[in-house]
Amino acid sequence: MDRVFKALADPTRRLLLDRLYENNGQSLGELCENVRMSRQAATQHLGLLEAANLISTVRRGREKLHYLNPVPLHEIQERWIDKFERPRLRGLSALKQRAETAMSTTTKPEFVYTTYIEATPEKVWECLTDQEATAAYWGHRNVSDWQPGSLWEHQRLDGSGIADVVGTVVESNPPRRLVVTWASPDDRSADGTSQVTFDLKPYGDTVRLTVTHVNLRDEVAHRQVAGGWPMVLSNLKTYAETGRPLPASLWSAGNES
Repeated sequence: MDRVFKALADPTRRLLLDRLYENNGQSLGELCENVRMSRQAATQHLGLLEAANLISTVRRGREKLHYLNPVPLHEIQERWIDKFERPRLRGLSALKQRAETAMSTTTKPEFVYTTYIEATPEKVWECLTDQEATAAYWGHRNVSDWQPGSLWEHQRLDGSGIADVVGTVVESNPPRRLVVTWASPDDRSADGTSQVTFDLKPYGDTVRLTVTHVNLRDEVAHRQVAGGWPMVLSNLKTYAETGRPLPASLWSAGNES
């Protein structure tokens, strides 16, 4: 958290975050052009932002794309804002809500979120795939045998068996990488279009979990995903580290937002 506050204290780094806020997934060259900064200076600032986990990066060919990562901002909100301001601020601020914009190409991820969890990769994998674990922190059960080609469902907890998200397991490499398609049950044509990737990498005594969501179909889906993933990842982190999810009042308020 000290790194986050230190990174945010610099106006140039805040400007870089503003530019990613307006147009996420920019290369170094694009950022330099937009802020009129040398590549060397931008690289140094981006390195500090990445060390603070305020941005995530992915490779697309030879390009390194930079994405605003609102997870630390959400954690700041939970610790320093929500307990004073109460439920109306459960979601992230406008920075979170508008962090991602529609992309011009389907090969470019719309969302890249990163969080660090004090747990083993095996534990985090269990939290992503176990029915009871997902029921505890996600508010739905993730149901599948998690074999490539198998179906998976994000089922409600009311016993109805109704799934709000369905898809296919594209890749399953426990406990390192899980790739699934993501669609609403009534949008069968979306199967294979929107896709979520969970990458788990040991990082010292923690696990670095990166969630990449690509090819969302419309603006409504963008808003839903932008509001959902930061809360899900915060709750997953708490559950994996403590065995308990966030207080129900926080989780329900976050879902409402």
